[in-house]
Formats: sequence, structure tokens, C-alpha cells
Amino acid sequence: MSEFTNVSVVKKANCYFDGGVTSRTIRFPDGSKKTLGIMQPGDYAFTTHDKEIMEILDGDLDVLLPDAAEWVQVQGGESFEVPARAKFSIHVRTLTDYCCSFVS
Repeated sequence: MSEFTNVSVVKKANCYFDGGVTSRTIRFPDGSKKTLGIMQPGDYAFTTHDKEIMEILDGDLDVLLPDAAEWVQVQGGESFEVPARAKFSIHVRTLTDYCCSFVS
């Protein structure tokens, strides 16, 4: 899906790591939400509340998922999942455009 219709957008940006990662929250009529964002090259660590599906629209990064011993390369057109209440790390190689879906 390249476009969302009938949604509301929260105007205030979500900014993390001094602006290295930014996103906007998109809310759907059924109550679900996603964020659309950009990650600058760098190293970042996140903690999830809900399960997350990270769809990489464009860019190149490595992700270290919870309980994993090896980093996995993820490029535009690919995705990865992170369980709820988990920590994961990413190493962003190039400017990365992403869509994060929250699964409750």
C-alpha cells in the first residue's frame, strides 16, 4: 500500500535522538495507528510497548533484534518485526524512510 486514505495525522512530530529519528503519527478509523518517519545515519536503541512491524520504504540499515546474536541487514522493500515490551538496536547506513505499524 503506497497511500493511506481516511486517516488523521498528528501535527506534532515525534523526535528522538536529537532529531536523528523523526516521525508523524497516523491514526485510522478502526483505532489502529502507524508512524511514518525518517532515520538519519547513526546508531539507535529503542524499546517497544506494543508489537511493531517496521517496513523500510527506502534506505539501508542493520537491526539487532531481541535475543538475537547476529545483526540482520534490512533494505528498502523489506520489513522486520519486534515483539511487545522488547529492546532492539539499529545501525542506519543511509537515510532511511520507514513505516511502523503498532500491533496491540
